[in-house]
Amino acid sequence: MIELQALTKHFGDKVAVDHLTFTVRPGIVTGFLGPNGAGKSTTMRMMLGLDLPTAGDVRINGKHYADLREPLTYIGALLEAKAWHPGRSAYHHLLCLAQSNRIPAPRVREVLDTVGLTSVAKKRTKGFSLGMGQRLGIAAALLGDPRVLLFDEPVNGLDPEGIHWIRNMMKGLAAQGRTVFVSSHLMSEMALTAEHLVVIGQGRLLADTSMAEFIAQNARSFVRIRTPQPEALRDALHSTGITAMASSDGAFEVSDARAAQLGELAAEHRIVLHELSPQQASLEEAFMRLTAETVEYHAHDGEEPPAEGRPAWGEGWKQSEGA
Repeated sequence: MIELQALTKHFGDKVAVDHLTFTVRPGIVTGFLGPNGAGKSTTMRMMLGLDLPTAGDVRINGKHYADLREPLTYIGALLEAKAWHPGRSAYHHLLCLAQSNRIPAPRVREVLDTVGLTSVAKKRTKGFSLGMGQRLGIAAALLGDPRVLLFDEPVNGLDPEGIHWIRNMMKGLAAQGRTVFVSSHLMSEMALTAEHLVVIGQGRLLADTSMAEFIAQNARSFVRIRTPQPEALRDALHSTGITAMASSDGAFEVSDARAAQLGELAAEHRIVLHELSPQQASLEEAFMRLTAETVEYHAHDGEEPPAEGRPAWGEGWKQSEGA
């Protein structure tokens, strides 16, 4: 279990994390979402003691990270895919980590096999692709067989088979009763993986709820109808008290009736339909709606953001993003 209580982090006058309070519970995959600059990576770094909070508290199974003996046996994390010495082999990188946490050496080969790197175990990591680096980072997170796991963008660089593998691995770890906390910008993957969501914007908590509740509260399901007889359809819908919104392409969107009901109504009035399709609310739509007011970095159709207020490279750009 990971517990945050009023966790806060300032970088100068920049508030990266603002009084975050939430609990990541075992037994389910919890997704961690937010726009760029929301403070996700800074929050995860504070969980691991890599950044010190300005205020507030974070505990791993009731303890501060700094108080954990052999911390890899308590919590495993993938925050930076290539956090290793490029001259070392994959095997020796993991062996060094194992020895520092009194983890038996045979465990190294076990995790290399788990992530599919046995055939390149003795190769120097400087030649690893991004996907291979992700797999090695995941192996390091699994090395101590921890009860708590943190993954930041774990599918970066992975091919479809690798994405499918890590999705099932995270679900399997949660099913064993472990705490699994994962941050990702890929909404489609998060929708398939996470059961619970924590969403932040500009360092503040926006949502802490189940996936189903989050989508239901922040996105709209509707039925899309297209017909060559729009006036007749509008009259038929109006006669039964059903509200239809016209879309930009001339179709109608109906939120307060089921597709079967609408099809029967059209048949009753002899209205020809060219389309009758339910449109399910999506995680992406829900996320975009909830976080619209907290997006810090916007695209401007090729225009550069104004120079004033924009940090120069090497002058805290990453810090200001908090991610």
